[in-house]
Amino acid sequence: MTLTIENAWLPGQGLIRMQVEAGRIVAMGADLLPPPDGERLDAQGMAIVPGFVNGHSHAAMTLFRGFGDDMPLMEWLQTRIWPAEARLSEEDVYWGTRLACLEMIRSGTLYFEDMYWHFHGMARAVEASGIRAGLGAVLIDVAGEEQARQCQYQAEKLCEEAKGYSDRVRFTLTPHAIYTVSGSSLRWVGDFAARHDLVVHIHLSETLHEVEQCVQAHGLRPAFYLDRLGLLHPNILLAHGVHLDAAELDLIARQGATIVTNPVSNMKLAVGGVFPYRQAADRQIPIALGTDGAASNNTLDMFQNMKLFSLLQKHADQDPTVLPAEEAWAIATGCRAPIFGQSGRLAVGEKADFILLRHTLPEVTPTHHLISNTVYAATGHVVDTVVVDGRVLMHNRHVEAEEEICHEVRVRAKRLCAS
Repeated sequence: MTLTIENAWLPGQGLIRMQVEAGRIVAMGADLLPPPDGERLDAQGMAIVPGFVNGHSHAAMTLFRGFGDDMPLMEWLQTRIWPAEARLSEEDVYWGTRLACLEMIRSGTLYFEDMYWHFHGMARAVEASGIRAGLGAVLIDVAGEEQARQCQYQAEKLCEEAKGYSDRVRFTLTPHAIYTVSGSSLRWVGDFAARHDLVVHIHLSETLHEVEQCVQAHGLRPAFYLDRLGLLHPNILLAHGVHLDAAELDLIARQGATIVTNPVSNMKLAVGGVFPYRQAADRQIPIALGTDGAASNNTLDMFQNMKLFSLLQKHADQDPTVLPAEEAWAIATGCRAPIFGQSGRLAVGEKADFILLRHTLPEVTPTHHLISNTVYAATGHVVDTVVVDGRVLMHNRHVEAEEEICHEVRVRAKRLCAS
C-alpha cells in the first residue's frame, strides 16, 4: 500500500509530495503526481525532517519518574531505585517501555538504545509501539561466577530469541559498567559480540569515583582498561564519558568507539563534570545524545535535551560559538554516530522514517532559521506527525492507546514504589 505525504515543506526544496511503499521513500518532488489509490496525508505546509535518535536510555524507568528526586546518586539508587526494581515483572517493563515509546513518539524520537531488564518486555513494547530500538541483555556479575554464567547463558539465549522480532528491534549486549561486570565477563562480551556482529552498550566514566576506582583496581583509566579487554572498537557505545582525559579521547578516536553524552541526567545527578565535547569533536570521535532514564532526567523529550546539551557546552567553554544549532541537530538525529546507520537525508531509497513539525506555532515564530528555532525554542509539542517504516504512528498529535498506557503505568508504579 502506498502512503502519500502532500504539501510537506522540505527545507531547501520547498513544498513537495512524497510517496512511501514497503517502508521506503519511493518518489518525491514538487511536481509528483499522486497515485490513484493508497493513503494520503496532508502535511499542511509542515516541515518534514528526520526524527531523533536517543542514544542511551532505560526506557521502563518511566515507572520511577519523580520517585526520589533531589537525592545523592548512591542514596537514590540504594533506597529508592534498586528496591523498586527488585519488584519488576516482565509486564511492568512492558508497560513502562510502552509509556517511554509513547513519550518518544510524541516528541519525535524514532530510534532509541536501551539497557534494562526483561528483554522480551521491552521488545514487545517496541513492536507494539512501532518505533525502532537497540535492546540489550543486561550483564551484571557482582555476585560472582554463578551470576556471570547465568548472564552469559541468558545473552546467548536472547540472541537467538531476538531473531523472532521484526528488524525494528536490534539485539545488543549491555554490560552495565566496568565496576559491576568482571574483567572475565567483559572479555566474554567482546568475544561474543565479535562472533555475532553485535553492538555493545556500556556506561563509562560517568563519575570521578568510577575513574578512581578503576585506577586503584587495575592501574588504568577506564578507556584504557576497556581497550586492554578488547572492548574498545567501532561497535561499542560508551554512555556518559564525562570524566575522560585527553589520552583516553585519543585512544577512543583511534579505536572508533562512539560516546553518548547525557547532559541533563549528568547535571541532575551532579556527576561533577561536563562531557568534553569540543575535545571529542576535534578528534572526530562519533558522538550521540541520550536522555538516560526518566528517573534521572524526568523527560525523554530530545528537544529539551538537545537545547541543554548545546547551552551547557557553550557555558562550560565560555564560548557562544561552540556546538551551534546545526551541529546539535545533527548529533541529536544520529548523524554524527555511524553506528546508528542514520543518513539524515530524506531521499528516494531511504527508510520512510520522518516527522512533521508545526513550524508556525507561536513558540517558534518567526522562522528566521528552522534549525535554530528547533534547537533553541521548540519542545516536543511542535511534533504533529510521526512516520516509522512507512507507518503513521502519530497524526495531529494522536497516538493509539495513550489512555490505556498511562492508566497501566499509574497502577503499576504505585505498587512498585510503595514503601
